[in-house]
Amino acid sequence: MNIDLKPTAGRVASADLPAEALREEVESAVVRFAGDSGDGIQLTGTRFTESTALAGNDFATFPDFPAEIRAPVGTTYGVSRFQINFGSRVIKTSGDAYDMLVALNPAALMVEFAGMKNGCVVIVDSGAFTDRNLRKAGFDANPLENGALDAYRTFAIDISKLTLDSVKEFGLSRAQSLRCKNLWTLGLVYWMYDRDRAPTIAWLKQKFAKRPAVAAANIAALNAGHAFGETAEMPAGTTGFTVAPAKIAPGLYRVVSGGEALAWGLIAAAHLSGLKLVFSSYPITPATELLHILAGLKHFGVVAFQAEDEIAAACAAIGASFAGGLGVTSSSGPGIALKSEAIGLAVSTELPLVVINSQRAGPSTGMPTKSEQSDLTQAIFGRNADSPVVVIAARSPSDCFEVAIDAVRIAVKYMTPVILLSDTYIANAAEPWLIPDIEALPRTPVAFRTDAEGFQPYLRDEATLARPWAVPGTPGLEHRVGGLEKDYDSGHISYDPANHQRMTAARQAKIAGIADDIPLQEVECGADRGSLAVVGWGSTYGPINRAVGNLVAEGLDVSHIHIRHLWPLPRNLGDLLGGFDQILVPEANAGQLLMLLRSEYLVPAEGLSNVTGAPFRIAEIEAAIRARLAA
Repeated sequence: MNIDLKPTAGRVASADLPAEALREEVESAVVRFAGDSGDGIQLTGTRFTESTALAGNDFATFPDFPAEIRAPVGTTYGVSRFQINFGSRVIKTSGDAYDMLVALNPAALMVEFAGMKNGCVVIVDSGAFTDRNLRKAGFDANPLENGALDAYRTFAIDISKLTLDSVKEFGLSRAQSLRCKNLWTLGLVYWMYDRDRAPTIAWLKQKFAKRPAVAAANIAALNAGHAFGETAEMPAGTTGFTVAPAKIAPGLYRVVSGGEALAWGLIAAAHLSGLKLVFSSYPITPATELLHILAGLKHFGVVAFQAEDEIAAACAAIGASFAGGLGVTSSSGPGIALKSEAIGLAVSTELPLVVINSQRAGPSTGMPTKSEQSDLTQAIFGRNADSPVVVIAARSPSDCFEVAIDAVRIAVKYMTPVILLSDTYIANAAEPWLIPDIEALPRTPVAFRTDAEGFQPYLRDEATLARPWAVPGTPGLEHRVGGLEKDYDSGHISYDPANHQRMTAARQAKIAGIADDIPLQEVECGADRGSLAVVGWGSTYGPINRAVGNLVAEGLDVSHIHIRHLWPLPRNLGDLLGGFDQILVPEANAGQLLMLLRSEYLVPAEGLSNVTGAPFRIAEIEAAIRARLAA
């Protein structure tokens, strides 16, 4: 879905609208949809996101899935959630507390209580609040009747019954009819936020083109929910809401997830470097989506290969690079552990390889659908022997596009593996993305070795220390590479101690020298020296930046530094950090960047750890900053 946004013109104030159209005007809103994993929550959130994009709002989303494929209906651990923060201002996170909660069963209400603001609009399906469902959710009494929701603006609506009534003419079974209740609810929320139903209706007609009765039933439910908002007698003082379009740069935008942006970035990078993209992977949550996306883009010359296991996937990508292609492999933390020997092989053979790690929570299988940043030390150090690689991290879904191009540029220029860190939140979340002009991006053509005179496979470029890339079959450039140590000059197998010392130093120097080819570290927000620097990496960008921005506006002496290039680190980072009295490092792990900064620069950094599986909240980072500035 592409959206062409023009410069924002003035808009009509609510007071100028007809009385029947009066709405409460808000700058931004956080809406949370929650229900059973079979209730179509992710579809509901995605369609609301599309309508939000078409309305011209800036936004950020947070899809949150249960780990079980199909948890028992009505249980708290089977709740699926989708959150969106949207507004007329710049949006950098999916939001803290909710302005509106849609809970389609008691279990959804139970798990979401803590996230609601006072005065939050709560829409619940009262038809699902049966004694049995209340017990399964852990309620001792019905919260719709015992005053538990008195602090909120609650709409207890029998959505199940109203949905059945709205679709009864289409001859569906009861179970089929109840599957439409997410569309009924979406229609009501569309009315609450003054959204256009037409794009969703068009989408339903297309999706169910071969099942017109199902399409008609869902459209009828959507329209019925909207009509309920228009005609029902709401509690006193309750109106709908309006959110003005955001003032963002004009251009052609689309909604993009991190997985999509990574896929398109890899394709763009292959185009810019003149290489064939060979993507080899093995399914694992949440990295599988990247394989699905690239498998559907063969018309761009992509070769997508699902291997029999993680090791085979990595080795196939290395083979593609040996043959002169762009070898890319992808996984999550457990799979990266399995690939570690193969990554070491790419270090030894000095072939370009891009390894994408969509991090997830916990050791072993942990919490497969929850987000974490706990693979940083694995990425930098997690191989046998001294096996240095480049490590970079994306900070948001749209940033994945640029980071993918950067990873490929470094990999092919320096003949080295590059590990690109994403995470579950980035991979699944979505935001607006200004579509770039691909032809305007700088090209990074690859110069394969073709001259046989004086060729040795490990003779290095003096500037980059990269060895030549010689495609097999090029006359006169026959050579072999492998995991055994090579002679520095000839490339033949060598067990000479002095040579191994020299080769180890050369591999380390090549990676360290890449620091001269990456940007100097800049301050994202605040001054370049002062009382406190908040340092982050990856998906902590949004909450840190918003928290620091809020406190800078209050006059507090705090700055935000966000690191994309994690190994090697930027040349000036140590001097930059030395300009601050205190350093706070929020991470979704137990303190891995914290350890790295302390060991590299001997700075007095303190950590702020969040390993809940959910993103940092702006408020918790603000509180940590205030506490340290007050100490």
